[in-house]
Amino acid sequence: MAQTIRSKLPQATSSIFTVIGKLAREHKALNLSQGFPNFPVDPKLIDLVEEAMRQGYNQYAPMEGIYSLREVISEKISRLYGMHYHPDKELTMVAGATQGIFTAITAVVHKGDEVIVFKPAYDCYEPAIAINGGVPVFVQMKGKEFKIDWDEFRACITSKTRLVIINTPHNPTGSILSASDMKELEASLKGTDILVLSDEVYEHMVFDEEQHQSASKYPNLSERTFVMASFGKTFHVTGWKMGYCAAPERLMKEFRKVHEYNVYAINHPIQKALATYLADASNYLQLDSFLQQKRDLFIKAIAPSRFSFSPARGTYFQLVDYSAISDENDVEFAKRLISEKGIASIPISVFNVDQLDQKQLRFCFAKTDDTLMKAAEIINQI
Repeated sequence: MAQTIRSKLPQATSSIFTVIGKLAREHKALNLSQGFPNFPVDPKLIDLVEEAMRQGYNQYAPMEGIYSLREVISEKISRLYGMHYHPDKELTMVAGATQGIFTAITAVVHKGDEVIVFKPAYDCYEPAIAINGGVPVFVQMKGKEFKIDWDEFRACITSKTRLVIINTPHNPTGSILSASDMKELEASLKGTDILVLSDEVYEHMVFDEEQHQSASKYPNLSERTFVMASFGKTFHVTGWKMGYCAAPERLMKEFRKVHEYNVYAINHPIQKALATYLADASNYLQLDSFLQQKRDLFIKAIAPSRFSFSPARGTYFQLVDYSAISDENDVEFAKRLISEKGIASIPISVFNVDQLDQKQLRFCFAKTDDTLMKAAEIINQI
């Protein structure tokens, strides 16, 4: 007789990315749903990885990551945000930001602890909270521009609040947190023991001359924050699953306790390559202008359509509003666009509190110009 398995995630179902991806493949649809580029990686970076492999860097790296990479990351953060993280004590390489996020939550969230999550939210946060016995507390961002009501946030803080998760630039909405938002968060948590997890994987994708507001820039936040970053997103190599966590020493000690017995070592030759590649800051500082050109091309191309939109302020996701086209809920509308029109997007309601449906879809514009123009041709006929 088969044993009964007691699930730690009894409510979990296939993610919207799995559902939409499967439909897109079945209907051979143009896929602008998932967040990955379809253009080539910089050949210089590929060459550096190959060189590291040929030089013999093919065995375990140190648990926390190779020192030369942590050193250049420390210099990068200091130069951009004015915060110094000690390479030995306050930086750890992770197998992608999702693993880092799971590790940080596991390190500090205990049974019954409350974790405040701003919705819509990327879908990896809540399962990690649940697996660790935490209780998610949701704050729905307001309107179709997704503004935070800070009074509502403060009203959610209780004696059980252990952690707040923020994400800027924001997936799935393409919005960003302002300096004012960060100061509101900083002031709200002053005098508490509440920690912060800041998901900053799109940090180098902020447009129209706005500035990324890293938690690292704010002393009263950085002292309580795990900052998560992604090389996969920054260098168009999402399949490499490479990133890092920056945090003050007292938090990093707890992070590494979990990390060591979960992942231990991260890809060694890629670390060697990145240590060299990061030394040239232009390899990441030009990303915002590159992707802004993609965004501008896409929104100009779909301007004649019946969709409405405000230009994304960050990430490589553009939201569009279809309320002038259909009354269908966004999940069904997105599915119909795949089967009838041959284009795939992500409905936003699945990320909202109570599946709030504001008739919005998310398209990824980290695609070749040819792909974006083909997508626009379809969108303009809807």
